[in-house]
Amino acid sequence: MAVDKKNVEEIIRAVGGKDNIEVATHCVTRLRFSLADEDKVDHALLESNDLVKGHFSSQGQFQVVIGPGLVDKVYDEMIAITGGPRSSKDDVKNAAGKKQNPLQRAVKTLSDIFIPILPAIVTAGLLLGINNILTGPGIFFEGQSLVQVYPQWTDIASIINLIANTAFIFLPALIGWSAVNRFGGSPLLGIVLGLILVHPDLLSAYGYAEASTKGTIPVWNLFGWHIEKIGYQGQVLPVLVSAYILAKIEGFLNKRVADSIKLLVVAPLTLLITSFLAFVLIGPVTFALGNAITSGLVHVFNTLPALGGLLYGGLYALLVVTGMHHTFLAVDVQLIGSEGGTFLWPMLALSNIAQGAAALAMMLVLRDQKAKGLAATSSISAFLGVTEPAIFGVNIRYKYPFIFGMIGSAIGGVLLTINHVLASSIGVGGIPGFLSIFPKQWGVFFIGMGIVLVVPFVLTVLYGKIAGRKEGAVAAGSTGTAAVTTKAASEDHSAHTETPVQGAKASGSATDKLDAGSATSVAAESGIPSSGIVTEEDGTRVLNIFAPLTGKAVPLENVPDPAFAERQMGQGIAIEPEEGRVIAPFDGTVAHIIKSKHAVILEHSTGVQVLIHVGINTVSLKGSAFTSHVNIGDEVKAGQLLLEFDMAAISAAGLPLITPIIIPDGQDIIAGVEEAAPGAVAAGRNVSLKIRLNAE
Repeated sequence: MAVDKKNVEEIIRAVGGKDNIEVATHCVTRLRFSLADEDKVDHALLESNDLVKGHFSSQGQFQVVIGPGLVDKVYDEMIAITGGPRSSKDDVKNAAGKKQNPLQRAVKTLSDIFIPILPAIVTAGLLLGINNILTGPGIFFEGQSLVQVYPQWTDIASIINLIANTAFIFLPALIGWSAVNRFGGSPLLGIVLGLILVHPDLLSAYGYAEASTKGTIPVWNLFGWHIEKIGYQGQVLPVLVSAYILAKIEGFLNKRVADSIKLLVVAPLTLLITSFLAFVLIGPVTFALGNAITSGLVHVFNTLPALGGLLYGGLYALLVVTGMHHTFLAVDVQLIGSEGGTFLWPMLALSNIAQGAAALAMMLVLRDQKAKGLAATSSISAFLGVTEPAIFGVNIRYKYPFIFGMIGSAIGGVLLTINHVLASSIGVGGIPGFLSIFPKQWGVFFIGMGIVLVVPFVLTVLYGKIAGRKEGAVAAGSTGTAAVTTKAASEDHSAHTETPVQGAKASGSATDKLDAGSATSVAAESGIPSSGIVTEEDGTRVLNIFAPLTGKAVPLENVPDPAFAERQMGQGIAIEPEEGRVIAPFDGTVAHIIKSKHAVILEHSTGVQVLIHVGINTVSLKGSAFTSHVNIGDEVKAGQLLLEFDMAAISAAGLPLITPIIIPDGQDIIAGVEEAAPGAVAAGRNVSLKIRLNAE
């Protein structure tokens, strides 16, 4: 497809002109800019551009969604027009990062450190919740716990508690690994550093207060200088600062020590110097600082609990929007380590539910079936503790459900703080979050849960209905996420409505659902059939797209990236993979492979193109977790291995594995797309998409 130079020139003007573009690059689907001033962006001009499927700003980058294949040509034309240099994604990322203020950079750093260790924290929190149920008195029996009534369960509870506590007891090792990796050092040294800080020969931080009262704190005598011999269990600041120092010392030595003796010099010296500094200076200072911060927070919430609950409970959803919510993971961990429980996490759980209730209410407000489906799926995700799909996909788009969600959460936050509700662990949010709460406080928490379910839901429905009557129909202005309609209907509809997907272009018939779990596989035992993939149904030719990965099929709305979740590039599904292999879903040609090997576009003989995009933001790995088995222009057979990816490496980098399978918009051959309903799919065995083809 040729690119109209005038459209590219309009994109340049819309982003503020070439002088406003500091750095620009592209990935498989979108242009990525670091702009001097994002206020100069002309959103209306972008949305009217035929090339633009959508646009948004994220972490200092302004992104313009073009679509796979075409984005390369648009980028080339843009560079030719502006005369600017070709830049890498790191160039854009670094330029965007420089524009962030110190607070934003600090928040991003903490986010980069804590996100990779979240799976361990979530698992620990869930298991601790199960242990709470088994050992909490008064849950099932008056004044007694389950293990007291049934002693045979005691050791089961003990084992669960041991497994659950491991992540918290050795948390400095997890933080050390992630922090040193973030600061550019050796992750292995980070793990060792964290373990050093919780070595069993040290006095546990949990016993420090008692030992201090009794005057029994052990010390090291360094030539008359007494250093307290204590560990830093449950502490965040000591290992964070020590990890930064370690990475810098290691980098300094690596530049100056000869390669022949690096193994004998760099790691030993780095650990020795950093550990001494940790015990002598960093640990004592940051330990005192961390305890002071914790004491200050506790004092505020004890003195003005209602105000604290109102502010944190009400504004937590805004923290999610800005990304600052990750900062409070460190605060929660510090509170659990120092105080035995956190009053922040219970409010987080209620905020999740509140945003989910507001999104669910939009099902009764919106009329478009696709928009209703987005509201339903994203609300379920929020109820389970992941609010991004509900917040970004529904609530912020319509504004009032987001606000009503915050109001409900603020009321719930006041209830929790005035009753001093605490969580014994973190990681489990939403409705399952009650597992983190101390069992004796479940009653108050459940009342709060009822508030955040009812208040946002009722307010959203009432306001939505009233506003809808005033405007004629709320849903007429909310076609959801570019639901596929016939071209004629789309053109007629666009004359009367404004789609919330910025500039999304869609064609085809209304999107239907297949049953992924029970779809009849026409694949033979040897794999996908090389013939018969195009079938006749109701007089229409249908191209069956088999699942290219094994895993669980989920709606695109579950993808934590607005370009996919809002269907800005086209229809499709996503698969949460169970193994790191991608196979060809049909006989065809490799039309494009992104340089970092995380995405591939295949073209069928009918002309239909399919994008398979492994993971989200995996472009940042620069191909390190991917092995491509084909090249651009290769002819491939159905079931042939296209690429392999290292699931552990992607997860360790803190990146989602969820893989969108997209049918890009603008393909005239396509009359409609039918998507698989959520469920398990096997690569080459289940039909995940059906493409209805226009008559030749």
